[in-house]
Amino acid sequence: MLQNQPVLKSGIKQLNEFIDHNKLRPIADVFIFAVIIVLFHKFWWDWGFKSFLISYTGFAELEQFMAYQVFRPSAWIDQYIFGYDITTRESTILFPNNGYINVNGSCSGLKQFYQWIFLMVLFPGPWKQKLWYIPMGILIIHMVNIFRIVALSIILMNWPDYWTFSHDWILRPFFYVVIFVMWVVWVEKFKSRQKT
Repeated sequence: MLQNQPVLKSGIKQLNEFIDHNKLRPIADVFIFAVIIVLFHKFWWDWGFKSFLISYTGFAELEQFMAYQVFRPSAWIDQYIFGYDITTRESTILFPNNGYINVNGSCSGLKQFYQWIFLMVLFPGPWKQKLWYIPMGILIIHMVNIFRIVALSIILMNWPDYWTFSHDWILRPFFYVVIFVMWVVWVEKFKSRQKT
């Protein structure tokens, strides 16, 4: 196996030279981004990583704790910023039009944290910058999650027929738009600073 390392390194170097020479770096980087996001999504759901984690009490508690950290500020914003006459029960926001939003473990943002962390760990760039950029990204993802629940609340109160569509096709993918934008900032501002 060790004998093949120089051949592999040489092949990777040649591929990188080809990509750079033909100005394909942005396309190659976006492809790598997409592969990492999709593979870790499949690993989380389809290949059983979440099921493995959930079997341990500590993860289930962490997931519920993080869901509550999304639920609490979202309910507060609904009530005190938008003035909705809501009631809450455990991690559910109940609205006066008989609608409700249950902020459960799947709403915790942990999957997106995990994808962000692995994306940044696997993608090239200086570790000195990653040490602050990864936690900042996690905080931004958390804030986006709160925004997502509040936006769903507004939709539920004003256009309840569009709630499912908005949840599944607008606000869930919005996570990945934000992750993509943070990644683009990383590539444009920090990746090139890594010493060769």
